[in-house]
Amino acid sequence: MLDLGPHASFIIAAYGVTFVAVAALVLATLDDDRKQRRKLAELERLGITRRSARPTVKTSHTVKTAAKPKAARTPAKRKPATPRKTRS
Repeated sequence: MLDLGPHASFIIAAYGVTFVAVAALVLATLDDDRKQRRKLAELERLGITRRSARPTVKTSHTVKTAAKPKAARTPAKRKPATPRKTRS
């Protein structure tokens, strides 16, 4: 086995906790996927479809014109810096 030194138990425990956490996340993701697919199948069975599954319907609409560009702003004029008086 690998020589992990005096911290072997900590290292092995860290790997174990990481493995359990990643496995829990994978299982939770798979469970949620199954639930979402069941909900989607139920909605489709009821006749409710996804917007992406609907055929494209062309409607008459007005074409918006692009906004007019704003006039370029000139930087504000600043007063020249005056030297500060120093205490003597």
